[in-house]
Amino acid sequence: MNNDSRVSKDYHYYTIDTSSVAEFKDRSSRFIAYAYPITGVPDFKEKLSALKKEHPKAVHHCFAYRLGLDGTNFRVSDDGEPSGTAGRPILGQIDSKQVTNVVIVVVRYFGGTLLGVPGLIAAYKAAAALALQTTAIIQKPVLTNYRLQFDYTQMNEVMKAVKQFDCVVLKQEIQLFCLLEIGVPKRWLDEMMNKLNDLRGVEVEKL
Repeated sequence: MNNDSRVSKDYHYYTIDTSSVAEFKDRSSRFIAYAYPITGVPDFKEKLSALKKEHPKAVHHCFAYRLGLDGTNFRVSDDGEPSGTAGRPILGQIDSKQVTNVVIVVVRYFGGTLLGVPGLIAAYKAAAALALQTTAIIQKPVLTNYRLQFDYTQMNEVMKAVKQFDCVVLKQEIQLFCLLEIGVPKRWLDEMMNKLNDLRGVEVEKL
């Protein structure tokens, strides 16, 4: 069983439901935190680029993200702040909520007064925490993705199995010969594979 705390019994993980924004102020410096659910690194880059365009006069765009379920896919950035004062405190808040597939970007407008290392750590931590407090944390199933190919006459049987085991349809091409890409909840994986094996002519490929 996976020991990562973000996965519940290896079948579920936790993430945030929607994007959120919150602001923290300290001695005239503004720390605006944006939290987003993300699907991958390209999604993160798009969000960061948009925020840099939205806040071109901000002095720092610090961030942290965590992706996936094994605990190894994360990144932090202090974006010019003293080392360890921004990205790590932001990541600490993500991990304190035990969520993944999340990025938090904190945009800072300098207020003219130096906050010092402890002050910066406290400010970035507070801003990130506020952003996470303003969005719901939700549970999602851990999925394993498969590509199915089958004759159109088998469509009803295949879709019945997809619905029965709460699979997520990722892509579909419906013609005389059909292609379906699905995410199968890990908790129903054995049952779904047994069902597909019972359907003659259905080609199953793990993605």
